[in-house]
Amino acid sequence: MNIKGSTQKRIGTIRANPLCRLLLPCSVGLFLVGCQPDNTPISGSELTSIDANGFSAASIYTIDANRQVLDQLPFEDTQDFTDAKRGFIASLPDLNVSGSQGETIWNTPEYDFIEGEAPTSVNPSLWRQASLNNIQGLFEVTKGVYQIRGFDLANMTIIEGKTGWIIVDPLTTAETARVAIEFVNQELGEKPISAIVFTHSHMDHFGGALGLFKGDIQTELAGIDIVAPAGFMHEATSENVMAGTAMVRRAMFMYGKRLPRNERGHIDSGLGKEPAFGTFGILAPTISVEIDESHQIDGVQFDFQIVSGSEAPAEFTFYLPEQEAYCGAELVSKTMHNLYTLRGAKVRDALQWSRSIDEALMSQREAKVYFGSHHWPIWGGEAIDDFLEKQRDTYKYIHDQSVRMLNAGLTPSEIAEAIQMPPSLSNTFSSRGYYGTTKHNAKAVYQAYLGWYDANPVNLDPLPEESAAIKYVAVMGGADAVLKHAEAAYLEGSYRWAAELLNHLVFADSDNSAAKALLANTYDQLGYQAESAPWRDVYLSAAYELRNGSPEKGIDLVSMKQILLRSPVENFMQSMASRVIGPEAFGEEFLLNIHFTDLNENYVLELKNAVLNHRKAPKNPQANATLNISHELFVDIIIGSASASDILFSDELNIEGSKLDLVSFFGLLDKPKGVFNIVTP
Repeated sequence: MNIKGSTQKRIGTIRANPLCRLLLPCSVGLFLVGCQPDNTPISGSELTSIDANGFSAASIYTIDANRQVLDQLPFEDTQDFTDAKRGFIASLPDLNVSGSQGETIWNTPEYDFIEGEAPTSVNPSLWRQASLNNIQGLFEVTKGVYQIRGFDLANMTIIEGKTGWIIVDPLTTAETARVAIEFVNQELGEKPISAIVFTHSHMDHFGGALGLFKGDIQTELAGIDIVAPAGFMHEATSENVMAGTAMVRRAMFMYGKRLPRNERGHIDSGLGKEPAFGTFGILAPTISVEIDESHQIDGVQFDFQIVSGSEAPAEFTFYLPEQEAYCGAELVSKTMHNLYTLRGAKVRDALQWSRSIDEALMSQREAKVYFGSHHWPIWGGEAIDDFLEKQRDTYKYIHDQSVRMLNAGLTPSEIAEAIQMPPSLSNTFSSRGYYGTTKHNAKAVYQAYLGWYDANPVNLDPLPEESAAIKYVAVMGGADAVLKHAEAAYLEGSYRWAAELLNHLVFADSDNSAAKALLANTYDQLGYQAESAPWRDVYLSAAYELRNGSPEKGIDLVSMKQILLRSPVENFMQSMASRVIGPEAFGEEFLLNIHFTDLNENYVLELKNAVLNHRKAPKNPQANATLNISHELFVDIIIGSASASDILFSDELNIEGSKLDLVSFFGLLDKPKGVFNIVTP
């Protein structure tokens, strides 16, 4: 992409547009004259109205909102910075990890701009969190316990066992995990891996497992304990198969995948810098922990606490009695977490979450140090207790107050607007919304109890967004009238209202360049004011796509192959059923066998009533066709890595019966592209 050419093109469009002619001088003039009530100097780079990526400058309202944050929170408290640097051994400040095709997996220097005071385009509280997450390297937590931080979204913990390293949560990708373990061996002395512990079923805590090994994985795994909570494999694989396409697209917004790494773009993810996108894998546990129990792992005692159903559907924390160290996994973090994640998932149980933290508080009284799957440790029993208490009460307060208000008849948006955290929590940095937020977590509690319907009949069967938008614009006097009201809202700093008006206008007419330009600028301001890193990234990703369009392709599924190979075949069968194009299947009937030759398993598929049902059963002799195929080739076809010649001439595929019926059946299945519009119809 030619940045210079693209910038000139945008500026040319702006000059030709009456609205943009209005906005540019207003924003620059107001910025220069009216936005410095306390005479604080503003850097020259921030005076640039539009940067090379099209992002606008912070408005006077955004500057004022962000300056107010400085007065609201105890920024003089620097204990987190002391803790984040404690135990430092070494770092890789120029760490740049690339994939097999030369693509960037991880780039630490991209975040070098995060230093000093917050720029006007970043909420100072989020800037503080981003600065803390920039502290990267290998650290000693306590004797025999070390952490790699800042090599991926999550931490990798290394515990010295009797015969080797016990690895806890080996990051997201093989590429980052490989660099991490090499760095550990370089700095601490080389040891074999004696065990792997997966604390929970989210990708950033197991996806890099295969990168820990240099040679033949099966050979190196011999004798190695792999420990995980009960249900780990099912939970870790099922989510990625069923709704993975939509989740990945939404995750591009949530993590700012397409955004520049600078003060007007992505700066952090709240939990860490960002998730690495590389080669993902998984290993099946050899030890499944079902209840609170103790295990000796390579000579080290682990006291496990099951906390499944809190932050993850399968999760445990553990205590190391010899080291007097408590690993909170992701049950607790140095942020308010998500009860609902913006990438999309089932809502989490706030009450169960708070109860699990309370159990940890009661059972970890002997702990002298806490460490987690994200962020930095805490030392001292009193500080640990205070942290656990406030984490517990953060989720329970949101739960209890949301339930109180929903029982008073308030709707999700009304609850989100009304709920206020108590000062004892809102003034605690670890309870601030750098990842989750009070607002969207309150809505999650409502959803958990009452679902999507708010009981107002107008919301029972509303018009689709595009249809409603056309009518709204018409009744408001047409596009010019809506744009005029939106301009006024924007210029007075009413960005939420401006966004609502402009969203109607864009969905009514996606070719309205003035509406898209102003909506993008509006999202800029909402993003700059956001304390939550995902909120910031969502707003700024929306602005980016209004200016540049949706991506041409989503994540390459080839990177998911190792996980898909270890996913239950049942998941693929159900996923296939969810891809049937209903109207095209009306009146069609098929009976098919899919026989996995290497697994010696057969699935009978029946399409009837435009519904695909399946069962694991012997081959049905009445089937229209039988597809005999290896499991791996089946996965290769799903992820698109098998070419036509691979399929036609493969010894791993054979068809019995009607090839025409088999082709006709597969022709009824949708083929998701992995991308779709979000901020335009």
